[in-house]
Amino acid sequence: MGKLTGQVAVITGGSAGIGLASAHALADEGAQVLLLGRREEPLRDAVKSIGEAASYVVGDVTRMDDLDRLFATARERHGSVDILVANAGGVGGGPVATCDEAAYDDLMAFNVKSVFFTVQKAIPVLRSPSAITVIGSVAGEIALPNGSVYAASKAALRSFVRSWAAELAPIGVRVNLVGPGPSDTPLVESIDARGGGPGLDALIRTRGAIHRRGRVEETAAAVRFLSSPESSWTTGAALFIDGGITYL
Repeated sequence: MGKLTGQVAVITGGSAGIGLASAHALADEGAQVLLLGRREEPLRDAVKSIGEAASYVVGDVTRMDDLDRLFATARERHGSVDILVANAGGVGGGPVATCDEAAYDDLMAFNVKSVFFTVQKAIPVLRSPSAITVIGSVAGEIALPNGSVYAASKAALRSFVRSWAAELAPIGVRVNLVGPGPSDTPLVESIDARGGGPGLDALIRTRGAIHRRGRVEETAAAVRFLSSPESSWTTGAALFIDGGITYL
């Protein structure tokens, strides 16, 4: 038996990258995983790769009706939820001199508002004890020229986690943050496609100690730990999986 046998995990942005790697890591420990994503075909492929332990809901984390439907589905299929991984997010914004109102609002809605309401709407279906892991970023901890909106959105998540850890402890819910550095994900591939790859690689070369991009499995291992009974005395923490970028 795995450490998570009999438990149910909900993962947003679960069809690729860190979300999918986390789904595999939790399912490998025995959890049933329910994935949320915006496109059905990648979700079908993700569920097929995981096997019978996985199912999905098509939806957008920025739409309140879709979040309601996600957790209604979790209740209907599983009764309650033991693990929530709030992973969905994006990049954008750009330099302070050129970022327009729409770009600002869109990124804050995707990276901040959606996480707030994902957690809020999960609370009624969370078992006691349960664990929430929010996927942040090293960007919330370091100076990020030309990326201040993105950095601020990730810094907000660190603040959320601190407050929620204290607020939800009385009902048996632990809340932690995992902050990956630049990793081999579709999100980073999109940055590469827009010409931002050299900047990421320069960050890796000039900071930290392990000068390479991360692997999604490395971040998923942290998610697995924070979701498991092994971390039962850990809440309000931020664990940066970044080769030392935020620590050194």
